[in-house]
Amino acid sequence: MDKIYLNDLKIDTIIGVFEWEREIKQTLQFDLEMDWDIRKAAETDDLDDTLDYGTIAKHLVTLVETSRYALIETLAEKACEMLLTHFPMDKVTLSLSKPVKLHGDNVAKIVITRSRE
Repeated sequence: MDKIYLNDLKIDTIIGVFEWEREIKQTLQFDLEMDWDIRKAAETDDLDDTLDYGTIAKHLVTLVETSRYALIETLAEKACEMLLTHFPMDKVTLSLSKPVKLHGDNVAKIVITRSRE
């Protein structure tokens, strides 16, 4: 299967379990790996025959900016659910990173893969 990647998508939202996190927006980073057979698009050179990553990004931005989840795990699940519902991909791997302050400036990151199965 071919892959279409959309990387380094940064979106601001309110997320976190601590009170101070509920009062500020934090910048999350998303990387997507989407399974898609590109042969038809390559043959026709037509955007309608591929995954439109511009439209995918707009949907993801809308979801994330309006969400208010406590956990990045919940947001990742909801994002994959939305992508598989609205776009004809069979499988998506989503990487979500959140800045944290544990020992200096760090990043918490999760990676999940979901499919239509």
